[in-house]
Amino acid sequence: MDAAALRSFCLEQAGSDESFPFGPHTAVFKVGGKIFALTRRDTEPLTVSLKGNPELLESLRADYESIVPGYHLNKRHWVTITLNGDAPDQLVRDLIEDSHDLVR
Repeated sequence: MDAAALRSFCLEQAGSDESFPFGPHTAVFKVGGKIFALTRRDTEPLTVSLKGNPELLESLRADYESIVPGYHLNKRHWVTITLNGDAPDQLVRDLIEDSHDLVR
């Protein structure tokens, strides 16, 4: 998944919007005023941080090298995923949907 596909999928989520409160390179996706995804568009490899169920996130961190505790976020409730790593794109899309649903 590249940056354009990530942005497009995040914006496809019902009621979502994009803003840049942390500067021009950090895209923040919100629903109802609450953050469900963050990504730095100027980094390589591309990463995205997502909120999720703590038990699921713990399991995913154990199963995938590309899924680590959230960078600068609550480590129990957030993960940062390196895209195009060992986590399949479909899993990333599912986690984006889960994060969106959780904060909505």
